[in-house]
Amino acid sequence: MTTTTQKLSFEDYLAYSDGTDTRYELIDGALVPMSLGTGKHGAIIHFLTRQFEDTITQIEQPWVALPALVGIRSPRGRRWDTSRIPDVTVLPLAQWEAMENREAVIDFNEPPPLLVVEVISPSTQADDYRSKRSEYGLLEIPEYWIVDPLENKVAICLLDHEFYDLTEFHGDTLIQSPTLPVLKLTAAQILAGKL
Repeated sequence: MTTTTQKLSFEDYLAYSDGTDTRYELIDGALVPMSLGTGKHGAIIHFLTRQFEDTITQIEQPWVALPALVGIRSPRGRRWDTSRIPDVTVLPLAQWEAMENREAVIDFNEPPPLLVVEVISPSTQADDYRSKRSEYGLLEIPEYWIVDPLENKVAICLLDHEFYDLTEFHGDTLIQSPTLPVLKLTAAQILAGKL
């Protein structure tokens, strides 16, 4: 559901406030409120954020994993009036700290995140598989996870020339992540949101 009828520029979006705590993505200049999702949706986000943080510590990288706290300015067609908020974003800690006194949005002239995750819900299924896959590829995000509790699978998309090659994982198959190679999680554990 779109909240505004008048199109906003990206700059207007960054300054927008309706006096509520509602978070919005900007899609082609239109504000789209983000729902909270189900408890299972939240459990998966929380679980992955914790697992990513533990793995980042283990591999001693100066990175951070953040649950739905960072926006990414994204192209749609020939316009840049879109800002996505992935369910989990992994990025360098220095990049996160550089956002301390500004909107937490990665602009098109900044390095992309290292990895993003979207957890499917019925209302986002088409966007997560199609639109975001295309947009994130153009932004050159190296790794994009699509966690799909509706189809009981986890898809890992790896960038190859601005396009993602997709591999699906089911059940007790171990996830293979180039960004986090020591991560030992199965698709079933991720979909359950617990070990």
